[in-house]
Amino acid sequence: MIDYRITSRAGYAEKIGELVSMLEHTRAVTLEEIKGLSERELDFLPDDRSNTIGSLLLHIASIEYVHQVISFEKRDITEAEIEKWQAALELGETGRNSIRQHGLEFYLEKLSQVRENTLAKLKNYEDQWLFEENQWGNGVPHNNYYLWYHVMEDEINHRGQIRVIKRMLAEK
Repeated sequence: MIDYRITSRAGYAEKIGELVSMLEHTRAVTLEEIKGLSERELDFLPDDRSNTIGSLLLHIASIEYVHQVISFEKRDITEAEIEKWQAALELGETGRNSIRQHGLEFYLEKLSQVRENTLAKLKNYEDQWLFEENQWGNGVPHNNYYLWYHVMEDEINHRGQIRVIKRMLAEK
């Protein structure tokens, strides 16, 4: 059963534990939404400009991975990492052509691997880390708190798309 309380999770600094609670709630709702989907449903393409549920799931994992690199390692992703995650990061035509024919377990494993790393890394930080400021290449400031808020925001946004695709599938 999903817990609808934001609390500080044990093993983390207080605010980071609250962030973990939010990340885990967001993921629990996503996992409930995709439970039992078949490969056909994961590969369903509503139209030639949309994304599949599978590609959206891999995108969620890729965004979290990139934010790990930026916030924990203080660097941009490498060419090798871009190559590995490019289709999932960009989606669109690249994603439509290459993210297909995987069962639900494939996507669950990718989501789980990335999340396990996030949770392990967050245990190493104190709350002030959330407020550490950095700058994008264009001079726009951001902090680690924003980066991890964006991970949740992105997942919630794409979960909404997944719900729309599921409704379209139900009408077919």
